[in-house]
Amino acid sequence: MGQRVLASLLLVAIAPLLLVVAALVLLLDGRPVVFRQHRLGRDKVPFEILKLRTMAGGEITRLGGVLRRTGIDELPQLVNIARGDMRFIGPRPLTSYDVERLGWAGPEYADRWLVSPGLTGYAQFAPVCDKELSHRLDDFYARERTLWLDVKITAASAAVLVLGKRRVKGLMFR
Repeated sequence: MGQRVLASLLLVAIAPLLLVVAALVLLLDGRPVVFRQHRLGRDKVPFEILKLRTMAGGEITRLGGVLRRTGIDELPQLVNIARGDMRFIGPRPLTSYDVERLGWAGPEYADRWLVSPGLTGYAQFAPVCDKELSHRLDDFYARERTLWLDVKITAASAAVLVLGKRRVKGLMFR
């Protein structure tokens, strides 16, 4: 089954959850419920990413903290997968500003842009947040994609929903 079809089916299956969470965001934090931002996809083609809004006034809201820890804020990106902007697994999509800030525009960073960005990726489970480590992991994934690596990333992503990001981060590298 193709990723676009699977994402569409998952959207239908989780629609009740998304509606409840969207209503909570609206009630507790107001509008907008969905955060939209331009990101760069495969070959640096821009697209608009969708997430549930988790910030207000420059601060993470109490509900936003829960949504981020569980990854629920990322579920609207299933729409991006259904549209073909993203895949389930791949390097996380960056903004143009992020590419410039990280210094990832040069030819030595080209492999990262040969694959579609993902809802989750290998670098998201690194034990520390470090731009060089993230680049090496994104580059490794772009060059060496395997079914086993995708299975590991998928399992770690599922574990985040149960255990939270902090507990799962770094487990893949032990």
